[in-house]
Amino acid sequence: MEPALKTVYKERAVPALKEKFTYDNVHRIPAIQKVVLNVGFGKAEDRKAAAEAVIEDLGKITGQRAVVTKARTAISNFKLRVGDTIGARVTLRGARMWEFLDRFINVAAPTIRDFRGLPTKSFDGRGNYTCGISDHTIFPEIELDKVTRTIGFDFTIVTSAESDKEARELLTLLGFPFRK
Repeated sequence: MEPALKTVYKERAVPALKEKFTYDNVHRIPAIQKVVLNVGFGKAEDRKAAAEAVIEDLGKITGQRAVVTKARTAISNFKLRVGDTIGARVTLRGARMWEFLDRFINVAAPTIRDFRGLPTKSFDGRGNYTCGISDHTIFPEIELDKVTRTIGFDFTIVTSAESDKEARELLTLLGFPFRK
């Protein structure tokens, strides 16, 4: 069975994008290629304790195990050595990506405290969108009783759009709650 958001993409977004931007080739119509979630652990004394909890919670949110990221260079002011664990990331593609975006748009984003919409200035100039979430407990998979620390993370939506205008239109057609 196809994810609901992918059906919306195929039935509503593709025809609307084709009409608005008059693409001569079907393959030029923008699509979402992947979604990357990234978490940094923070303080030196806290990193090792945070790693397992963060990886477990990211796994619950995405349905996929997170990969640990390690420091490539040493920075003495941050008490950081080469090879220290400094974060975790998850790359979502295919059905898991569509399911995650659907849950974010319809379930998680509306539960953000004082939510007025996602910022529209977070595009990178090449059609990719990055947004920061300060509290992971907005996702229904996280049990509030078992949360020991709140996790903030960034997520990047990588699209095949050639410009920010095309990517913004694609995400708007998919139902992203942008600020007015």
